[in-house]
Amino acid sequence: MSSSTPPLRLGTRGSDLALTQSTTVARSLTAATGREVELVRIRTEGDRSTASLASLGGTGVFAAALREALLAGECDIAVHSLKDLPTAPTPGLSIGALPGRADHRDVLCARDGLTLAELPDGARVGTGSPRRAAQLRLARPDLTVVDIRGNVGTRLARVGTDLDAVVLARAGLDRLGLLERVTDALDTDVMLPAPGQGALAVECRTEDLREDALGDPLRQIDHVPTRLAVLAERAVLRTLEAGCAAPVGAHARLGTGDDGTSVLELSVGVFAPDGSRELRRSRGVELPGHPERATVIARGTAKAQDVALTLAVDLGVGLAEQLLADGAAEIAGLPAAEPSRAEEGGTVGPAPRPYRSA
Repeated sequence: MSSSTPPLRLGTRGSDLALTQSTTVARSLTAATGREVELVRIRTEGDRSTASLASLGGTGVFAAALREALLAGECDIAVHSLKDLPTAPTPGLSIGALPGRADHRDVLCARDGLTLAELPDGARVGTGSPRRAAQLRLARPDLTVVDIRGNVGTRLARVGTDLDAVVLARAGLDRLGLLERVTDALDTDVMLPAPGQGALAVECRTEDLREDALGDPLRQIDHVPTRLAVLAERAVLRTLEAGCAAPVGAHARLGTGDDGTSVLELSVGVFAPDGSRELRRSRGVELPGHPERATVIARGTAKAQDVALTLAVDLGVGLAEQLLADGAAEIAGLPAAEPSRAEEGGTVGPAPRPYRSA
C-alpha cells in the first residue's frame, strides 16, 4: 500500500468496549489490505444520557450519531455492536462486513461465585435489557430485577454492593479480558440472546462498496456463516416490528444435517415483560453448498450466495409470522401490525418455570 494512501477513518463510540471492538476490526482491515486505520471517536445520545435504554427509544440511540458522521463524511466506516443497530435501513448506508461472531450467550456475574440457580430468594439482579429481565423473571420469579445503566465496569462495580449479580453479554466481557468475572453462562434454553448478539457490523456509505473503494477490503473480513445467522435473526426482529425495548430473543446457527447438507437453524422466543408467559418456536432450512465453514456459499457463484442469503431472511420472516399468528404481539406487547417481508441483506408457557438447584 502506498505511503501516500490516506488512512481509513473508523467511527466508533468512546467506551472501553466500543474502542476494543473497533480496534479489533481496524487490525483485521490493516492485515487484509495493508492500509492504516485511524479511530474517530463519536459521542452518541446513549453515551450522554443516564436514562433507561427503553425510555431513550432503544437501539438507535447508539447508532444514530455514528450514522450521521458517516453520511457527513466525518469517517469512512463505522463499527457497531450488531444488537445495537436498528433493523430499518438508512438510505445511503450499507453493512459492508460482518466479521466472525463471538460467543452469543448472556452470562451472570454474581457475588461469591453464585450461579443463577444458587442465588438466594429475593436476590437483586441488575440488567438494562427488557429481554433479559423477562427471562430472569421466567427462570427465577423470586428474584428482584433492577433496571441499571452504565458501561461494563460500572455495572460490575455494583456487584457485592447494592446488587447480588448482573447479567451481561459474554462477548463483551471476553473482548475486555473480564471473563474471570463470569459465574454462570446462560444457555439459550434459559436465556435467548438478542438478535445479532456477539456480532459486529462494519457500516459504510453504499456508494463506497465498489470493489475499487471499500468493497474488496470489507469482503475480506466478512464471515458468511455469521452473515447468514444474523440475517435470519434480524429478519425476525424487523417482522415483529420490535426493537431492543421489546422482550424478544433469537439465535441462529449453521450446522450439518443428517445427510451432510448445510442447515441453518433458528430459535426465537418472545416473553411477557412480567415473566408470566413465553412463546418459543424453532425452524431450520437447508442451504445450497457443502457445510464446511460455508466455503462453497462464500466463494461460489453470486447466484448461490444470493439463494443462501434469501433463504436465511425467509427463515426469519416465516418464523416471526408464525409467532405473530400464535399471539406474540399480545404476549410481548408488540405492535399488532401485519407482518411484512424483511428487506435486509415453542409453546406458550403458562407460568414461570423454576430454574433452581434442588
